[in-house]
Amino acid sequence: MPGSVEIIFRTFTAFILLWIFVQLLGKQTISQRTYHLYIASITMGTIAGNLAFNIKIKFMYFMISIIIMGAVVFMLNLIAVRNPRFGKWITGEPATLIQKGQILEEEMNRMGYSLDSLKQALRGKDIFNIEEVECAILEINGSLSVLKKPQYQNITKQDIPILPSTGTIPIELIYDGKILYENLSKHTYNEDWLLAELKKRSLAVYDISYAVVGTKGNLSIDLFVDQ
Repeated sequence: MPGSVEIIFRTFTAFILLWIFVQLLGKQTISQRTYHLYIASITMGTIAGNLAFNIKIKFMYFMISIIIMGAVVFMLNLIAVRNPRFGKWITGEPATLIQKGQILEEEMNRMGYSLDSLKQALRGKDIFNIEEVECAILEINGSLSVLKKPQYQNITKQDIPILPSTGTIPIELIYDGKILYENLSKHTYNEDWLLAELKKRSLAVYDISYAVVGTKGNLSIDLFVDQ
């Protein structure tokens, strides 16, 4: 096979394999929202680039590399979804940088996140004064989620009748049909309260995919079987 024809063939093959890789792993691959997906995207891109142009290495070697890498990432995704405990090691977990208006310097140092980076991220949220922030969480995809102090929050139509005096961080109580007891032990929402709320709705814990107490104390529930 002439060299130019082989390069054309390899380029089309590399594109098709990358397209299949993205389709199998979903849109989260594009956003690179986790550690292992970020690494996998770089590695798969490098393998595909060499497959297209490096004709010195056998075509079959590239095929084996892409298949193995795709299988590893797919298994890691599956484990992360099925087992939240191992998922934290695979995908990472969010880090709280500001809590109750106080900057957590130790956590920032652990994450290698400087004060300048924090201020830059806050400016991206239209916040130029750190004193406005009640809570700031560095998500696993590198973005910063911010909860402003009540006096700096924008007023909505729902807030007009009764303005809340304080804001709280959302508390996850149930994930994948299992109660997150570590969250119950840290907050006022205990197991008896949770079971009573579920009883009012004629629900069992195993029916629930995800349950969280929102910033205003309301319990939001997502079922495995949507109704």
